[in-house]
Amino acid sequence: MIEIKVPAVGESISEVTLLKWVKKDGEYVDRDEVIAELESEKATFEVNAEQAGSLKIIAKEGDTLNIGSVLAHIDETAEKPATVNVSAETPKKETPKAEAKPAVVEAPVTAVTNDIKATPVASAIIADKKVDPSSITASGFGGKIMKSDVLEALSHPGKKAFAGQELFTRNVRKEKMSNLRKTISRRLVEAKNTTAMLTTFNEVDMGRIMDTRKQYKDAFSKAHGVNLGFMSFFTKACAIALSEWPAVNAYIDGDELIYHDYADISIAVSTPRGLTVPVIRNVESLSMADIEKKVVELAGKARDNKLTMEELQGGTFTITNGGVFGSLMSTPIINIPQSGILGMHKIQERPMAINGQVVIRPMMYLALSYDHRVIDGRESVSFLVRVKELLENPELLLIGKDPVKSLLEL
Repeated sequence: MIEIKVPAVGESISEVTLLKWVKKDGEYVDRDEVIAELESEKATFEVNAEQAGSLKIIAKEGDTLNIGSVLAHIDETAEKPATVNVSAETPKKETPKAEAKPAVVEAPVTAVTNDIKATPVASAIIADKKVDPSSITASGFGGKIMKSDVLEALSHPGKKAFAGQELFTRNVRKEKMSNLRKTISRRLVEAKNTTAMLTTFNEVDMGRIMDTRKQYKDAFSKAHGVNLGFMSFFTKACAIALSEWPAVNAYIDGDELIYHDYADISIAVSTPRGLTVPVIRNVESLSMADIEKKVVELAGKARDNKLTMEELQGGTFTITNGGVFGSLMSTPIINIPQSGILGMHKIQERPMAINGQVVIRPMMYLALSYDHRVIDGRESVSFLVRVKELLENPELLLIGKDPVKSLLEL
């Protein structure tokens, strides 16, 4: 019988939360097989079986455990159960073609959109009564709309209860804060209380970038196996601007200023368990394709709770995109100990005065929050203006200068 203990996951971390058991009590597990998921104040990580054997669970899901606490026992003397070949013992009985019946279509295929799940009967009622699926509170497993849900919505038009609740409920629920949410709360308050934070705004015409993406998206995807998104343009522009305004890429350590001759840019990613900020290392040295691949990789790991401690530490600047949720403008909070964070927002067509004419252009507001102890107003505004210039003239991202001026050595 061997003990499976909570592993050490960082010098400053003393406790973790047991999120869930991947394997059941008494189940046979193979060596190195994932048996549980734990959450620290910074990330989620997996626990593997150190030996093959029968699992005896000790800790419960939701428990807060200290480093070194016993999670489970594994009885390595247990024998592995024999696998049963179901297909060999119970061969499928073929149905004669003559007996085959055509599938009965109970509801139009277009009754409910693909992102809405409903039973055939519910789908048919929705189509017949022309009910808006978003107005229906689903009670079925996995958010599926049942017949009773549709009838309930028809009997109470214009009224929508919370998911799984009845109309006029007064229920109150209490839920324990996760370690990750506690850390997010603590760091946000710390950033507000310990930095001299200000925010400066500007706006950028996204027309050139949108035209570039439209023109080259297919060729880019075919050549690199990844889509051309906005994030590569923004991270590349920030890397160039950070090299020109090093104070934005610095932070305070005691009574010293730490400057960085590289751009490790953190990307804020929203997950079901909270905000995580994985880091793209040496953005200044990466190509556009390299950046896009890294963004996809880190975003996928964040959603699947597979980020490592190394991938979450050490950024020098942060970019956050509230535009994906529809935000038109915001004041992002600094990701301490960093001194600056750039907020991207929703692209919206607006009338702009260009050469004395009113023209409709796709505009985005940019917000740079910065620590005034490190960054002066001139540096913050100049940094944001430089980012705007690079985004409105994507060819400048190649060498950071106008190609003609570079040719003429101006």
